[in-house]
Amino acid sequence: MGWKKQTVLAVVPARGGSKGIPGKNLRQVAGASLIAHAAATCSAASWIDRAVVSTDNANIADEAIAQGLDAPFRRPNDLSGDFAGSAEAWRHAWTECERIDDRRYDIGLLLEPTSPLRCPADIEQCLEPLDDRNNSAAATVSRTPAHFTPHKTLTRDDAGHIGFYLSSGARHANRHTIPTHYHRNGLCYAIRRDTLLRDGHIIEARCAAIVTERPVVNIDEMFDLEVAEYLMRRQNGRLAA
Repeated sequence: MGWKKQTVLAVVPARGGSKGIPGKNLRQVAGASLIAHAAATCSAASWIDRAVVSTDNANIADEAIAQGLDAPFRRPNDLSGDFAGSAEAWRHAWTECERIDDRRYDIGLLLEPTSPLRCPADIEQCLEPLDDRNNSAAATVSRTPAHFTPHKTLTRDDAGHIGFYLSSGARHANRHTIPTHYHRNGLCYAIRRDTLLRDGHIIEARCAAIVTERPVVNIDEMFDLEVAEYLMRRQNGRLAA
């Protein structure tokens, strides 16, 4: 167990409240809950020493335990609201696990259940950059489609008129002239202990980008569940490519 003689803690963040999709983390894709998909990936990753759920919800905790995750604590209310930060919740889970387990974890993984198309290789690709001391963290990202980049983004004023978000946007009518942009896809975040517990950073400091080349989805709205279902069926070979 562990990654190259370093202990690894995986945290699945799954609070109970969700405005976009009620009960989101217990919703099913391809016959299994989002919690179950995250748990399955943890089980398949042999270098994870401990895998826990961070939740304020008893039903989520029960599902996590049933799927092989541990739920040794409850997330406090001040870290469970709509405006609670990921770094704070992750830090709480890490310190609680170290207190309960009476051991230190060198590397942490954050595996959001809303990105159910992850596989163990995604996690391994995030761990590899941490072999280099110049990297303090790593995160999976996807290329942003050109029509969603800042150069194509528009604003709407009080009179209902649109304008370019960037003053240079008008010069980029052709998408091939737009610089490459990336967005977080939630498959995996990996981080060194001091970077999170001491400095409170996730992607702010020396975070390596792990570019995901295949289609994935980060579930935020009901339609995203349908997209995830389709992509998972395709990934598992039940749809023609």
